[in-house]
Amino acid sequence: MIQYFKPDENQALYNFTNSLQELLTKHNSDNREIVLVCIGSDRATGDCLGPIVGQKLSIHQKRPNKKSFHLYGTLEKPVHAKNLETTVAFIKSFHPDALVIAIDASLGVMDHVGCITLGEGALCPGIGVDKNLPSVGDIFITGIVNLSGFGGQMLLQTTHLNLVMQLADFISVGIYRCLRQSQLRPALQRAE
Repeated sequence: MIQYFKPDENQALYNFTNSLQELLTKHNSDNREIVLVCIGSDRATGDCLGPIVGQKLSIHQKRPNKKSFHLYGTLEKPVHAKNLETTVAFIKSFHPDALVIAIDASLGVMDHVGCITLGEGALCPGIGVDKNLPSVGDIFITGIVNLSGFGGQMLLQTTHLNLVMQLADFISVGIYRCLRQSQLRPALQRAE
Protein backbone atom coordinates (compact mmCIF):
# COMPACT_ATOMS: atom_id res chain seq x y z
CA MET A 1 0.00 0.00 0.00
CA ILE A 2 1.27 3.44 -0.92
CA GLN A 3 0.59 6.33 1.43
CA TYR A 4 0.48 9.95 0.25
CA PHE A 5 1.42 12.95 2.39
CA LYS A 6 0.92 16.62 1.50
CA PRO A 7 3.67 18.56 3.30
CA ASP A 8 1.58 21.71 3.67
CA GLU A 9 -1.23 19.97 5.57
CA ASN A 10 -1.43 20.02 9.36
CA GLN A 11 -0.01 16.89 10.97
CA ALA A 12 1.55 15.72 7.64
CA LEU A 13 5.08 15.47 9.04
CA TYR A 14 3.82 13.81 12.22
CA ASN A 15 1.80 11.29 10.19
CA PHE A 16 4.70 10.63 7.81
CA THR A 17 7.11 10.09 10.69
CA ASN A 18 4.71 7.72 12.46
CA SER A 19 4.04 5.73 9.28
CA LEU A 20 7.75 5.45 8.53
CA GLN A 21 8.43 4.42 12.12
CA GLU A 22 5.80 1.67 11.81
CA LEU A 23 7.50 0.37 8.66
CA LEU A 24 10.92 0.49 10.32
CA THR A 25 9.57 -1.45 13.31
CA LYS A 26 7.86 -3.99 11.06
CA HIS A 27 10.90 -4.59 8.85
CA ASN A 28 13.66 -4.13 11.40
CA SER A 29 12.63 -6.00 14.53
CA ASP A 30 16.07 -7.64 14.66
CA ASN A 31 18.01 -4.32 14.48
CA ARG A 32 19.54 -4.74 11.05
CA GLU A 33 21.78 -2.06 9.63
CA ILE A 34 19.85 0.72 7.94
CA VAL A 35 21.01 1.86 4.52
CA LEU A 36 19.60 4.96 2.83
CA VAL A 37 19.96 5.16 -0.95
CA CYS A 38 19.17 8.67 -2.17
CA ILE A 39 18.82 8.38 -5.93
CA GLY A 40 19.08 11.14 -8.51
CA SER A 41 21.32 13.49 -10.39
CA ASP A 42 22.47 16.95 -9.38
CA ARG A 43 22.24 18.00 -13.05
CA ALA A 44 18.45 18.23 -13.38
CA THR A 45 16.33 20.22 -10.95
CA GLY A 46 13.56 17.64 -10.79
CA ASP A 47 15.96 14.76 -10.32
CA CYS A 48 18.03 16.27 -7.50
CA LEU A 49 15.57 15.46 -4.71
CA GLY A 50 17.41 12.30 -3.65
CA PRO A 51 20.89 13.87 -3.51
CA ILE A 52 19.55 16.89 -1.59
CA VAL A 53 17.90 14.60 0.98
CA GLY A 54 21.19 12.68 1.21
CA GLN A 55 23.13 15.90 1.69
CA LYS A 56 20.81 17.04 4.49
CA LEU A 57 21.03 13.66 6.25
CA SER A 58 24.83 13.48 5.88
CA ILE A 59 25.12 16.34 8.38
CA HIS A 60 23.52 14.15 11.08
CA GLN A 61 25.64 11.17 10.10
CA LYS A 62 28.87 13.08 10.80
CA ARG A 63 28.06 13.86 14.43
CA PRO A 64 30.06 11.83 16.99
CA ASN A 65 28.29 8.68 18.21
CA LYS A 66 25.33 9.38 15.92
CA LYS A 67 26.05 7.04 13.00
CA SER A 68 22.87 4.99 13.04
CA PHE A 69 22.67 4.54 9.26
CA HIS A 70 24.73 4.16 6.10
CA LEU A 71 24.12 6.73 3.38
CA TYR A 72 24.60 6.54 -0.36
CA GLY A 73 23.75 9.48 -2.60
CA THR A 74 24.58 13.11 -1.83
CA LEU A 75 25.17 16.19 -3.95
CA GLU A 76 28.89 15.47 -3.77
CA LYS A 77 28.55 11.77 -4.62
CA PRO A 78 25.17 11.19 -6.28
CA VAL A 79 23.72 7.76 -7.02
CA HIS A 80 22.27 8.02 -10.52
CA ALA A 81 21.52 5.98 -13.65
CA LYS A 82 25.20 5.48 -14.50
CA ASN A 83 26.30 4.12 -11.11
CA LEU A 84 23.09 2.71 -9.60
CA GLU A 85 23.82 -0.88 -10.60
CA THR A 86 27.31 -0.86 -9.05
CA THR A 87 25.99 0.91 -5.93
CA VAL A 88 23.27 -1.72 -5.46
CA ALA A 89 25.85 -4.49 -5.91
CA PHE A 90 28.16 -2.80 -3.38
CA ILE A 91 25.33 -2.52 -0.83
CA LYS A 92 24.42 -6.20 -1.29
CA SER A 93 28.07 -7.17 -0.73
CA PHE A 94 28.91 -4.92 2.22
CA HIS A 95 25.48 -4.67 3.87
CA PRO A 96 23.89 -8.02 2.93
CA ASP A 97 21.26 -8.08 5.68
CA ALA A 98 20.56 -4.35 5.80
CA LEU A 99 17.16 -2.70 5.69
CA VAL A 100 17.35 -0.49 2.60
CA ILE A 101 15.30 2.69 2.29
CA ALA A 102 15.27 4.14 -1.24
CA ILE A 103 14.51 7.83 -1.81
CA ASP A 104 13.89 9.32 -5.25
CA ALA A 105 11.96 11.95 -7.16
CA SER A 106 8.99 10.83 -9.21
CA LEU A 107 6.46 12.11 -11.70
CA GLY A 108 2.71 11.78 -11.14
CA VAL A 109 -0.77 13.09 -11.82
CA MET A 110 -1.63 16.74 -11.26
CA ASP A 111 -3.35 16.14 -7.88
CA HIS A 112 -0.27 14.38 -6.51
CA VAL A 113 2.42 16.88 -7.56
CA GLY A 114 3.99 18.15 -4.34
CA CYS A 115 3.13 14.98 -2.38
CA ILE A 116 5.41 12.51 -0.65
CA THR A 117 4.78 8.79 -1.08
CA LEU A 118 5.80 6.08 1.35
CA GLY A 119 5.49 2.36 0.79
CA GLU A 120 6.85 -1.13 1.22
CA GLY A 121 8.89 -2.83 -1.45
CA ALA A 122 11.46 -1.85 -4.00
CA LEU A 123 11.60 1.43 -5.86
CA CYS A 124 11.97 1.33 -9.65
CA PRO A 125 14.09 4.40 -10.43
CA GLY A 126 13.86 5.97 -13.86
CA ILE A 127 10.52 4.45 -14.76
CA GLY A 128 8.96 7.90 -15.26
CA VAL A 129 11.54 8.73 -17.92
CA ASP A 130 11.55 5.29 -19.59
CA LYS A 131 14.86 4.09 -18.13
CA ASN A 132 15.37 0.44 -17.26
CA LEU A 133 17.30 0.54 -13.98
CA PRO A 134 17.63 -2.00 -11.15
CA SER A 135 15.01 -1.80 -8.42
CA VAL A 136 16.23 -0.99 -4.93
CA GLY A 137 14.92 -0.93 -1.37
CA ASP A 138 12.71 -2.62 1.17
CA ILE A 139 10.93 0.68 1.86
CA PHE A 140 10.59 3.53 -0.61
CA ILE A 141 9.99 7.25 -0.30
CA THR A 142 9.35 9.48 -3.29
CA GLY A 143 8.63 13.14 -3.79
CA ILE A 144 6.35 13.82 -6.75
CA VAL A 145 8.03 16.79 -8.39
CA ASN A 146 6.15 17.15 -11.68
CA LEU A 147 3.57 15.66 -14.05
CA SER A 148 4.16 12.34 -15.74
CA GLY A 149 3.66 11.93 -19.44
CA PHE A 150 5.34 12.71 -22.72
CA GLY A 151 8.71 14.41 -22.33
CA GLY A 152 9.46 13.17 -18.82
CA GLN A 153 13.14 14.10 -19.05
CA MET A 154 12.24 17.65 -20.09
CA LEU A 155 9.77 17.88 -17.19
CA LEU A 156 12.60 17.03 -14.79
CA GLN A 157 14.68 19.84 -16.30
CA THR A 158 11.91 22.41 -15.80
CA THR A 159 10.83 21.50 -12.27
CA HIS A 160 10.78 24.33 -9.74
CA LEU A 161 13.69 24.07 -7.30
CA ASN A 162 11.52 25.54 -4.53
CA LEU A 163 9.19 22.52 -4.68
CA VAL A 164 12.14 20.11 -4.64
CA MET A 165 13.61 21.86 -1.58
CA GLN A 166 10.28 21.76 0.30
CA LEU A 167 9.93 18.03 -0.37
CA ALA A 168 13.59 17.39 0.55
CA ASP A 169 13.19 19.27 3.86
CA PHE A 170 10.06 17.28 4.72
CA ILE A 171 11.61 13.90 3.86
CA SER A 172 14.95 14.53 5.58
CA VAL A 173 13.33 15.79 8.79
CA GLY A 174 10.94 12.82 8.86
CA ILE A 175 13.73 10.29 8.30
CA TYR A 176 15.97 11.95 10.88
CA ARG A 177 13.22 11.91 13.51
CA CYS A 178 12.55 8.22 12.89
CA LEU A 179 16.20 7.24 13.02
CA ARG A 180 16.71 9.32 16.15
CA GLN A 181 13.73 7.65 17.84
CA SER A 182 15.06 4.23 16.82
CA GLN A 183 18.46 5.11 18.24
CA LEU A 184 17.01 6.35 21.55
CA ARG A 185 14.67 3.38 22.06
CA PRO A 186 17.37 0.84 23.11
CA ALA A 187 18.83 3.35 25.60
CA LEU A 188 15.39 3.98 27.10
CA GLN A 189 14.74 0.24 27.40
CA ARG A 190 18.08 -0.25 29.19
CA ALA A 191 17.22 2.56 31.61
CA GLU A 192 13.90 0.99 32.67
